[in-house]
Amino acid sequence: MSMPDITVGAWFAARAARSPQRRALTFEGTSWTFAELADRIERLAAVLRAGGVKHGDRVSFVGFNQPAALETWFACSRLGAIYVPLNFRLAGPELAFIVGDAGVHTLIAGADQQPGIDAIRAELGVRRYLVTEADGIPEGWESYEQAVTAAHPLPTPDPVRPDELSIIMYTSGTTGTPKGVMLSHENLWWSDIALMSWIDIHADDVTLAFSPLFHIAGLNFMIGITWMRGGEVILHRSFDAQRTLEDIARYRVNTLFGVPAMFIAISQLPGFQAADLSTVRMAVCGGAPAPEPLLRTFADRGIGVLQGYGLTETSPAAIFLVAEYALSKLGAAGQPPLYIETKLVGSGGVTVSEPGVRGEVCMRGPNVTRGYWNRPEATAAAFDEAGWFHTGDVGQFDEDGIISIVDRVKDMVISGGENVYPAEVESVLFGHPSVAEVAVIGLPDARWGEAVTAVVAAKPGQSVTLEDLREYAASHLARFKLPQRLHLVEVLPRNPTGKVLKYQLREDLGAK
Repeated sequence: MSMPDITVGAWFAARAARSPQRRALTFEGTSWTFAELADRIERLAAVLRAGGVKHGDRVSFVGFNQPAALETWFACSRLGAIYVPLNFRLAGPELAFIVGDAGVHTLIAGADQQPGIDAIRAELGVRRYLVTEADGIPEGWESYEQAVTAAHPLPTPDPVRPDELSIIMYTSGTTGTPKGVMLSHENLWWSDIALMSWIDIHADDVTLAFSPLFHIAGLNFMIGITWMRGGEVILHRSFDAQRTLEDIARYRVNTLFGVPAMFIAISQLPGFQAADLSTVRMAVCGGAPAPEPLLRTFADRGIGVLQGYGLTETSPAAIFLVAEYALSKLGAAGQPPLYIETKLVGSGGVTVSEPGVRGEVCMRGPNVTRGYWNRPEATAAAFDEAGWFHTGDVGQFDEDGIISIVDRVKDMVISGGENVYPAEVESVLFGHPSVAEVAVIGLPDARWGEAVTAVVAAKPGQSVTLEDLREYAASHLARFKLPQRLHLVEVLPRNPTGKVLKYQLREDLGAK
């Protein structure tokens, strides 16, 4: 029996054939139907092939969110090429490392990023450069739009196996050298299928996408499953809280995905309470544990913010909280969807099943990466002999078998011999009326080994003291979990996906 073609470009072409006139994508006032977007993808594939891109070659895009990022991914699939999205916020040497490590053949850049690429061009082995949205064509570059417009659609796509690589996505680089996570077409397909087994996506849904497309959740969470169902994606160039609130009403948005920092920013807007959010059926929050007060703020507006947990290595589907638990299990990550296995591993490698006992989250399933590009040692270290991927995250079950992600293994603070999980402390401190942002880290302490340290950005016009925080948290936390030190900052350092750079805080504050 022949199997259907589940590669990324093939399933989109199949959706376009079935829903040609449905609106697929809207960006800054311009919309494309599925047929129009599929035509652009096929033209870009022809452009890449004419430029020498062959099966297995790597093609990169670097720039703010824009249609070209998605078109490049799908066009690569039609050729059996591998898409390498780049984080535009990286410094020149960091970009040069990734481009060299991946062996990028063709690089497509937004006009804003083109000068930065030229500054490191002598270090790159790239053979062809295309630029999007440029007023003029810089020397050594080709116009992306002119090339796509002039091309004829690809006459015959390359045969591509589902187990071939679709994406090499580099980790955020919050610690150490970024590693390229290898994701196959079947990894991405099974991630989408697993998500759709938990999430109710409708054919007429409109999803608002503002998370960066160089991050796996931005690229292959709501966008993929919305397009599979024939829905519309409203794409924002970057995250802007006010514009997000306005466009929810303007486009009658039904679903959206963001990290906690984004939802915090939206909830703190003066117009949040009066905004029209009546069409929002589902807001998914992932990337880090969400503070419970934040979830309750949205719940008070009638929106259950569903917690999702995933990693680049899991494409990203891993654990999800279904709608029926959205309010009764506030703060939990949920359960693994169909086809994905999860277990918790405690000290000594013992599998944990008792409620409230913490262990490292381990995953196994068709959505899980085969490993890291050019990093056999890192790949071997991430998987055990039974094929379980060790995430480095700490979780626990409740009495109903629902998993909560409580922290990162490496972020755990050991104070006076007691384990303190920063996310638990952060969730409590975030509820303080003067706290806008908070991160909890461990700093060296002669008496305690590590001191539980709160790093706080106060709300405008507000003040925060250590005594205030300890008094506020005393009724919620054991005494050994209360912050012993306080550092005030204007804003917490974050990577482009919204995660707090705790290693940077530890380095900066530990040196003081």
